[in-house]
Amino acid sequence: MNGTILISGAGVTGLALAYWLDRAGFSTTLVERSPEFRRGGQAIDIRGVALDVTEAMGLLDAARDLRTQLKGMSTLDADGNEKERTEERTFSAGRLDSDDIELFRDDLCELLMSALSERVEILYDDSIRSVDDRGDRVFVTFASGASKDFDLLVGADGVYSNVRKQVFDNEASVVFPLGVVLALFSTPNLINLGDWQLGLREDGIGYVVYPSRDKSELRVGVGFGAPDTPLSRNDTEAQKRLIAEQCAHLKGDFPRFLEAMKTTDQFYFNELAQIRMPSWSKGRVVLAGDAAYCASPFSGQGTSLGLVGALVLARALEQHWNDLPQAFAAYEQRMRPYVDLNQGIVDLTRNGPVPDEQLTEAKNGIDISDLLRETK
Repeated sequence: MNGTILISGAGVTGLALAYWLDRAGFSTTLVERSPEFRRGGQAIDIRGVALDVTEAMGLLDAARDLRTQLKGMSTLDADGNEKERTEERTFSAGRLDSDDIELFRDDLCELLMSALSERVEILYDDSIRSVDDRGDRVFVTFASGASKDFDLLVGADGVYSNVRKQVFDNEASVVFPLGVVLALFSTPNLINLGDWQLGLREDGIGYVVYPSRDKSELRVGVGFGAPDTPLSRNDTEAQKRLIAEQCAHLKGDFPRFLEAMKTTDQFYFNELAQIRMPSWSKGRVVLAGDAAYCASPFSGQGTSLGLVGALVLARALEQHWNDLPQAFAAYEQRMRPYVDLNQGIVDLTRNGPVPDEQLTEAKNGIDISDLLRETK
């Protein structure tokens, strides 16, 4: 292949897509707004069919070596007292006796980066300022001032995608807020927590706390109802103040986590939403991962959707490069039923985890056996 492709976003989807496109012979560039490889982030899961994709990339054993290795969880009350404990599952990973792999986002991204060849170019500390699709090429101007043309632009830049906002019409109509905000941040391991998870869900607020793989840090996730007036996505201080206000009644060790949150630079805050679009492509621009079909962290399937979608899109482009509408149609035809299953398992009124039978159907709800055979 002689095509040139720009991918916006060097997260799980973008990196996996770059791997498959480079392997197919495309000239591939990634642009990432972070100034460098981004550390921190929550535990994520590789499940079902996505395990087969990871194996096809030659990364399955390495991913297993990076597992979080949690042995169970304690459910706490607002005073920090243990209400119950289990060694069968955790809030973040689900059942511990499954073949699913729970690992940290930064560990998976680093693993995917290690699989890229030196041909893949990564532009850090930059983003796309404007897109001009001229039919035969797509011209991109970067925030740095540089400009370049490509055969194809892929938006793999998350639920609030910059590419989607610039290129696709009716942006607001495809974002379906779930009425919940999620904050993720890292702190030192102030309580010497080992291979165990702590969690709370009561009175409209929830949190989960677990250690990093080397036990030097804690990864803390907090969720609660979205405020009536949305906060600016760039106002980190206002976001931290809101978390402190919402969590002011929590006792035990949690006040120590809030104090450490004030100075952490590993911090993420967003209002959760699903993305439901009538089409994932327009002209020479196509979306992948959360930018196209975010199911939300409540599905536990975002990473798997990104990994599987990267393979499906790359194969469609390889097979139909001279007919991009056909490539995009093949991509959507195969992925949409899988996406629908995974978006459908999100139910904020449900008490407890997704029923195992429903999750099993969702995580295995796509047949990519023919694509996997072609990778061998």
